[in-house]
Amino acid sequence: MPNTTRPIISSQIIQEITEWAIMHGVAFRQTDHSARHCPFSIAPITMPREVFEHLRRATSLITRLINNVSEDHDFLQSSLAKVAKAEPFFERLLALHQQAHGDATHRLSPARKPLLIMRTDFMDDRQHGPKVIEFNGIAAGMAPFGQRATELHAFIQNQWPQLYQTYLENKHATPAENQAIEQLALAIAKAANSIKASFESNAQAPLDGLASKPTFLMVIQENEDNVYDQHLLDLALQKQGVRTVRRTFEQLSTQLSSGDNQRLLLNDVGAIDVVYLRAGYQYADYYSTTRSESVCCQTLSQTRLFIEQHKVAVNATFSQQLATSKTMQMLLTAMPAEDYARWGLNLEDAKLIKCVLADMKPINQATIGWFNRQANKQQWVLKNQGEGGGHCVFGEEITNKLQQLVPHEYDAWALMQRLYPHEREVPTIAVRNGTQTQVDDLVSEIGLFSAYYDEEPATPLNGYAGYLIRSKPASENEGGIHSGKGILDSLVLSDA
Repeated sequence: MPNTTRPIISSQIIQEITEWAIMHGVAFRQTDHSARHCPFSIAPITMPREVFEHLRRATSLITRLINNVSEDHDFLQSSLAKVAKAEPFFERLLALHQQAHGDATHRLSPARKPLLIMRTDFMDDRQHGPKVIEFNGIAAGMAPFGQRATELHAFIQNQWPQLYQTYLENKHATPAENQAIEQLALAIAKAANSIKASFESNAQAPLDGLASKPTFLMVIQENEDNVYDQHLLDLALQKQGVRTVRRTFEQLSTQLSSGDNQRLLLNDVGAIDVVYLRAGYQYADYYSTTRSESVCCQTLSQTRLFIEQHKVAVNATFSQQLATSKTMQMLLTAMPAEDYARWGLNLEDAKLIKCVLADMKPINQATIGWFNRQANKQQWVLKNQGEGGGHCVFGEEITNKLQQLVPHEYDAWALMQRLYPHEREVPTIAVRNGTQTQVDDLVSEIGLFSAYYDEEPATPLNGYAGYLIRSKPASENEGGIHSGKGILDSLVLSDA
């Protein structure tokens, strides 16, 4: 792609756009409680409409598969036992899962209702087509930012149409609709109203004739800076008639109790209908500086178990977190499409899922030998079970990391085919901290959100609930908005 220098955007325009972003919640909270806008592109990427529709179909099927796998408790225990021995945090998760559901001979009927809110991340590889990067089944955030990025680009198109056209790849492409905030709010409200109704069906009506609102509990990290993305969802839920509250695991450890018929109660709030975890994917979320524990993080992880032992809609359950792990992704990639019948998928649907799963390999002596002698080091990524970004090893560094691993750690890692998406044909402007930078080699990752409740699609669009586009320079490995070099982006669809 030719390196074409584009016009510098005036500082006034950049200021107005960043003010729009902050005003609409597209920001991170700073330590002094001010706000810093999220980095963003000045115009959207272009994707063929048929590719986008293909990914939507695949995502709906993947969500159904993961939902059913997550409720196959014997399969989770048997298939993930090795990785639990290799990775302490994963060992804790699997032990908590067994506490919640019993073992294979004494399987318990779970009290909680699973609410799967999932983001499936894809890249459209130049050679192999669109492939899954990873499944995100816990704290799958930034759906509100995805919608706001679409709206930000619409604002730029309306205010400065010539500027927008300058950075658009395809002048005839049309924006992909993105109602992620409203769709997720609908799914959560559906679960909240269902739980509330199940308790009230045989209960006496309130004496004043007024029914209380269903209540949504968001479990958050202490000193969270990604609060605006979360509050955008809160506001949408409140419009649906749902009350919202926020607590850390530390707070919940002393504030939760049990009501009649396994009702989950929160001090000074009352009954809880939905619990949504934006924390719990790492050991740090369960660590308390005020507790001296012989087993690290025991108290706060048991608080999460306490929640699952009640009749409440939960995302993410222990089961969902295990089912969306890197190891499970590798197992589903390796197994024949026919085996998906165990989870209710016909062969045609299974093959559609299989065609978007990138090749993955377990780490063992044979794989290490093959990688060192024969593999193209630039065609693979080494991943562990970590969530939240910053856990991947690339290129020649993979060899160094593999040499550092001892055999009992092998099962915590996997090699995955590295994806090289199409670079944007037109240079664009990235805006970060109010400063514009031209990027000539921007590549993008698309995350499609979906929601299932109680084993059924929870949105009117067969479970689909909007998208998030994150773009980055092709030379950068980490593309996270929060933890990498990524920028928020949106999507326009072309028919040619």
